[in-house]
Amino acid sequence: MSENKDIHNIANRITNTHNKISDACNLSARPTTEIKLMAVSKTKPIDAVMEAYEAGQRIFGENYAQELYEKSQILAHLTEIEWHYIGPIQSNKTKIIAQSCQWIDSLERLKIAQRLNNHAAEFDKTLNILIQVNISRSEAKSGVLLEDVESLAAEIVNLPNLNFRGLMAIPDQHEQVEQLKSEFNQMHTCYLMLQQQYPNVDTLSLGMSQDLITAIECGSTMVRIGTDIFGARG
Repeated sequence: MSENKDIHNIANRITNTHNKISDACNLSARPTTEIKLMAVSKTKPIDAVMEAYEAGQRIFGENYAQELYEKSQILAHLTEIEWHYIGPIQSNKTKIIAQSCQWIDSLERLKIAQRLNNHAAEFDKTLNILIQVNISRSEAKSGVLLEDVESLAAEIVNLPNLNFRGLMAIPDQHEQVEQLKSEFNQMHTCYLMLQQQYPNVDTLSLGMSQDLITAIECGSTMVRIGTDIFGARG
């Protein structure tokens, strides 16, 4: 019963999330048009994704390759849906990831980039790429260190079936606001530097439910929201 109730509330949850984004933009004197909303749909059922799509949501993020593949196949008739892979990338999963999505937001290794490029060529498509940065320098986090971003970006832009679009980061949850701002600002500085070098760079993916306001204040162009849209994991 509770799951069905959550599903029927998804449209309202999306509206509430857009209102939060709008409020954050007003605080930061930014237009809401600069911010895209990703609905993180990992572990959520197909009917929940459908409900969100019918409510106008188009960008969805998945953490698990097999789940992404299955959802993208079942929902292939939703022609405007935009799938983002946001989880760790294993070498043996690069083919189904390349097949299933338009964006890969968690790239951290050149070897994986080369494999994705080759698979994208097989599927006659171009994959949009974000480099994941370990901005907290945490051993428990995926991503490249900030000082290694530029060299990886220079390799990615030479791969013809990859379109380098920007950066993504997931900071440590326990960080204080000032530490979070410092890290987000470092990401934004790096992002602006990359924009000067690569004209296609237009995406800085920072911020989830708990740090959305800070992320938008620090220049994020995409926020990733799961629980606030789909409800708590059952």
